[in-house]
Amino acid sequence: MKAASREIQVILRRIINKRLRAREAPSGDLLGILLESNSGQAKGNELSIEDVMEECKLFYFAGQETTSVLLVWTMVMLSQHQDWQARAREEVKQVFGDKEPDTEGLNQLKVMTMILYEVLRLYPPAAQLTRAIHKEMKLGDLILPGGVQINLPILLVQRDIQLWGKDAAEFKPERFQDGVSKATKGQVSFFPFGWGPRICIGQNFALMETKMALALILQRFSFELSPSYVHAPYTVLTLQPQSGAHLILHKISSTTPCDGFKKSFFYT
Repeated sequence: MKAASREIQVILRRIINKRLRAREAPSGDLLGILLESNSGQAKGNELSIEDVMEECKLFYFAGQETTSVLLVWTMVMLSQHQDWQARAREEVKQVFGDKEPDTEGLNQLKVMTMILYEVLRLYPPAAQLTRAIHKEMKLGDLILPGGVQINLPILLVQRDIQLWGKDAAEFKPERFQDGVSKATKGQVSFFPFGWGPRICIGQNFALMETKMALALILQRFSFELSPSYVHAPYTVLTLQPQSGAHLILHKISSTTPCDGFKKSFFYT
């Protein structure tokens, strides 16, 4: 772990130094924005190179890991519920046809949004959140003393039958057909990205990225679970399929529903 950490530090420092040497070159990516913002800060308020590196690691690792597990759980659910897979593919076909998905079109994918919300409800990448109480505060009928930590069990809350009904454990994307507020009846019972002032800054980007990937997959493939798949969610930082996600992909031809191509896909 220490060796891997040192290697990442060396790689990031090399990238940052290269960018600093070519500062006049325009760049609209995250690193460029961080460095540009940093240059306008008063002396003593700017981020250190180490701070910039930590921000880069946070965005890369947190963003890549959470988005990838959201995509794989979505493919698992759509493999188990072929009717929703067909509805999602039909929507993608209506919006994009055979063209490459774009941002404007992704915002029109209502069925896919419902599906992603339901997957996030059942399989949130982060199963729980922890928050520290720095001073005494009142929460409903509870008095919380300063210095304690509060655990927010996202997975349990989002599957609670008192909040979601007796079918809380079932995959039913139609819950979200009128949006999150209606589905939750105005309660904070759906918070896969956290809530409040510290809600995940990458929420919209993560959903857009997942929609893009899923739209491209649906245009090209139909998929089903392999007989070797074992449903065993477990948590290692994020909620993952313990034995991997064994899927079988069938390539979709533009002229026939399936041209016979078959490929096994394993997520580990």
